[in-house]
Amino acid sequence: MIQKIEKEGMFLSNQGWLESRFHFSFAEYRDYDNMHFGVLRVLNDDIVHPMSGFGMHPHENMEIISYIVDGEITHKDSMGNERILKRGDVQYMSAGTGLMHSEYNNHPSQDLRLLQIWILPPQKGINPIYGDISFDENERKNKLLHVISNEAGHGKVKIHQDANIYVCELESGKEIEFKIAENRQIYYVQIEGDSKLNTIHVSKSDAVKIKDEKALHVSAISKIHFLFIEMKS
Repeated sequence: MIQKIEKEGMFLSNQGWLESRFHFSFAEYRDYDNMHFGVLRVLNDDIVHPMSGFGMHPHENMEIISYIVDGEITHKDSMGNERILKRGDVQYMSAGTGLMHSEYNNHPSQDLRLLQIWILPPQKGINPIYGDISFDENERKNKLLHVISNEAGHGKVKIHQDANIYVCELESGKEIEFKIAENRQIYYVQIEGDSKLNTIHVSKSDAVKIKDEKALHVSAISKIHFLFIEMKS
């Protein structure tokens, strides 16, 4: 099963300083038929305008990953971490028993675009953890970069849940394939560009749910940038 979710059908939120495309029910968008896909609970495509951001606020019992698409984000949290992350960088928090954090775009003129991903943890009450990692563009150019996995996996960043996140920037005319194991599923996000995913055309900001398939085959119609989350069915 391959189900395309076109960007035009997603909920758009505009707070002035923040513009968001919600893939799942979140904040003012309430849809009890679109609460999650497997352990993937939230995926927001956020644009944070210059000199603005999310003030200090709490989280608990959620695994939160931010993938920076453009611009730069300044992170601060109640554990004393403070970082500036840029395109292709990944930030991870296991909120667990609870923590406070803020995320700002302190650049005077450039928008910040990021994918905010929330994954349900395997259990509640895990001790909070923070981590981030910077990647070189060549690590994801014309190949899959395994950025997130659980402790037993091979991702660069470790989370508690059995879920994997891959990213790739693929040049026009190039192709890539990912074998899907039995009883696993994928949520795919087209970050930039146009591609053919198995048998369907996918454009910037579209998403695709993939279940009961043996492989994910991506052909770049233009230069593309994509991310997908692989998890149990």
